[in-house]
Amino acid sequence: MRLSQTTWARFLLDARHRGLAVLALFALAVIAGLAGGWLMTVVSAAIVAALVLALVGGLWALRDIEIGYAAMIGVIALLPFGTLPVPFSPKPTFLDLAMLLLFGVWAVQVVTRLQQDFIGGPLGMWVLAFFLFAVGAFVFGLSHASLDPKTARRFVEILLSILMYFLIVNTVRDEARLQRITRLVILGGAATALIAIVLYLLPDQTTLKILLSLQRVGYYPEGGAILRYINDDPSLPQRATGTAVDPNALGAFLIMTIALAVPQFCSKQRLLPRWLVTVALGLMGLALLLTISRGAFVATAAAVLALGVLRYPRLLLILAIVLAVILLIPWTQSYVAHFIEGLRGEDLATQMRFGEYKDALILIQRYPVLGVGFSGSPDIDTYIGVSNMYLLIAEEMGLVGLAAFVAIMAALYIAAARVYQRISESGSLEPIWWGLHAAILGALVGGVFDHYFFNLDFHPSVAFFWLYLGLAAVTTTLVKRDAIGDKQ
Repeated sequence: MRLSQTTWARFLLDARHRGLAVLALFALAVIAGLAGGWLMTVVSAAIVAALVLALVGGLWALRDIEIGYAAMIGVIALLPFGTLPVPFSPKPTFLDLAMLLLFGVWAVQVVTRLQQDFIGGPLGMWVLAFFLFAVGAFVFGLSHASLDPKTARRFVEILLSILMYFLIVNTVRDEARLQRITRLVILGGAATALIAIVLYLLPDQTTLKILLSLQRVGYYPEGGAILRYINDDPSLPQRATGTAVDPNALGAFLIMTIALAVPQFCSKQRLLPRWLVTVALGLMGLALLLTISRGAFVATAAAVLALGVLRYPRLLLILAIVLAVILLIPWTQSYVAHFIEGLRGEDLATQMRFGEYKDALILIQRYPVLGVGFSGSPDIDTYIGVSNMYLLIAEEMGLVGLAAFVAIMAALYIAAARVYQRISESGSLEPIWWGLHAAILGALVGGVFDHYFFNLDFHPSVAFFWLYLGLAAVTTTLVKRDAIGDKQ
């Protein structure tokens, strides 16, 4: 029998049970004290405090799964590569814990029958197929490469990210929850951008000291680059990274958050005050510029351009003004020159990318069906790794896996097209719907130039992409449901 809060309160206050309650609480306090003291002698007070906070957060999340979503979004935005400071390896990341918390809460809801049905959503069949192809490619790859714990752990993280689609469509079923999660993502994007800008503007030694302090939670192993520059040359302009480690990874994150926030600026049915959205967009736009990530800039421009052409025409004028300012003011001339070098294929980074593309095509031609898996290439003259999401998927999962991924994206936009005529009547759902679909479009464009949305080494970016995919499917489902309700 499940006891409500009121029942528990009466149990504790009732004279007949007061002695038993006090005894039980005393026993729990003694057990907790002994366990805590033992842990502090074995590990450290900081780790014990972190475990206590995690336990409290987990118990809180059992009452409200949105706490789990807030934890996951907060980790992706602020400490995407943070790990729990425990004296064993592999160390679980903060993101691993947040995602496991979400799946655990969902499992409790299913077991306790708080959720009695399962929803596949408009993409369920294709997402499941992609998941199975990934598992098949991984197993196939073990025939020519040994399995190491690091690769196994990161592959499981990718699988959890893919399965998160089903978690989202089954636990985000109403507009109010969707709105709250959307607010969290936009505010998280603004916080990420602010941190990146501040760290960029601080003196290099101060920034270096701050970032090195993150070594306590798994950041920046010895010998790795911390401050980043164009072509890794300190004589060239510095690139903003924030806490994302890599400037292009930060750019990938900002593609998604800017595209989600832009419709909130344009719409009358916004989730946040216009001034706050304006500040958030200003911070994210400046941070994007400071990353000097050409692919992220093109992808963001593509997302905003799509929004301007399809829904908010005044965005075209704003986009033109922004581009004109970037082209004309002296401060951005090095950025413009770097961009033009990339278009011409003159700089080292672009030439290396062309080499990666050539090598990737050789590998795909040799193993076109299921790829070579995720553990390594069977040939000594080829390798896994290319700055292109689609070629990377084809390397690891073959053309079959790439076709499944394309099918997911096609299903997403086909489902969106079916409710397109009704979206203008959906109230506050409209800007969320446009923002999510534009963000995914931006990610797909960005995938031409980089690999962050499907890369074992960048789990936060992968998880963020699948979070958006699930939310986009939910938004389309809600619009469709409202349309059916109106007809009835």
